[in-house]
Amino acid sequence: MTGQSKPVISPWGGAVAGATGAVLANALVYPLDMFVLPLRPLPINIQVQERPKAGAAVSKEAAPHYASTWDAITRILQDEGIEGLYTGMSGSLLGVASTNFAYFYWYTIVRTVYAGYTKSTTANSTATELSLGALAGALAQLFTIPVAVVTTRQQTASKAERKGLLATGKEVVEGPDGVSGLWRGLKASLVLVINPAITYGAYERLKDTLYPGRSSLKPWEAFLLGATSKALATIATQPLIVAKVGLQSKPPPSRNGRPFKSFGEVMAFIIENEGLLGLFKGIGPQIMKGFLVQGILMMTKERVELLFVLFFRWLANLRSKKVSQAATAVASQSATLLTTK
Repeated sequence: MTGQSKPVISPWGGAVAGATGAVLANALVYPLDMFVLPLRPLPINIQVQERPKAGAAVSKEAAPHYASTWDAITRILQDEGIEGLYTGMSGSLLGVASTNFAYFYWYTIVRTVYAGYTKSTTANSTATELSLGALAGALAQLFTIPVAVVTTRQQTASKAERKGLLATGKEVVEGPDGVSGLWRGLKASLVLVINPAITYGAYERLKDTLYPGRSSLKPWEAFLLGATSKALATIATQPLIVAKVGLQSKPPPSRNGRPFKSFGEVMAFIIENEGLLGLFKGIGPQIMKGFLVQGILMMTKERVELLFVLFFRWLANLRSKKVSQAATAVASQSATLLTTK
């Protein structure tokens, strides 16, 4: 179905809108990261872990094992207080801003290039949307994965070993992989571009299906579409998310500092120590966080994009008025000169 086209916005405008929405959304629900992404040596829910063996002595330096999300909440609050729920927030938001800025920048470019190449007036197919999203995600990962590696290492460090963003980055570079350690998990991240590809591909398809011909959505409509699309993507990619975290985190003590080398190695370790369901650990909080974050992100992005469009229209009208006034003034002066002669 052919509908009203979406207002044109530059790649920079799309990038700023996406990054703004992502930072706002993640800042509002940041404590949920404690139970979605690995913070500390624990794993809380996602980080690779080993179950304590019966009768084995537990080292004080060993990573605590959390039985559930509620167990993690109560013990973190007990050990570190409310600030413990906001560990690594500055680095995390920096990663969120850079990743989403890069993603939406390239996403806007690849969609624009594709639309110009095909000159199609109909909505893109699901396969096309997924492909465009995956390409944008791959390009974004090449530039932003060092930030993700450093913040993941920072968040998974114990309280005693926790360092600042730059110090953690130095630790990664001085590790066994050298500078290339900043791109650890790149292959995994490239595989995981299917997550945002599914998310934004589903968003665009749902938008075209449920609201055909609409150039913009109401805030609650954007929220529901964004939240639903993220939930679908999370269910499909959770095992890959868990494995990627394992690749970028400090290895468990039993590996004697040897980092994981591949998706398969991480998954095999998890299955051996935690069973098959270990690949889906943290999926409840992950969906909850994704539902809120993606909903807020898309709701905010739609509003910011609209503000950009209105702002540029205002500039264009202002420029047009000034040109018109200047032309009128020149014509008036010319007429005056002619009459005086």
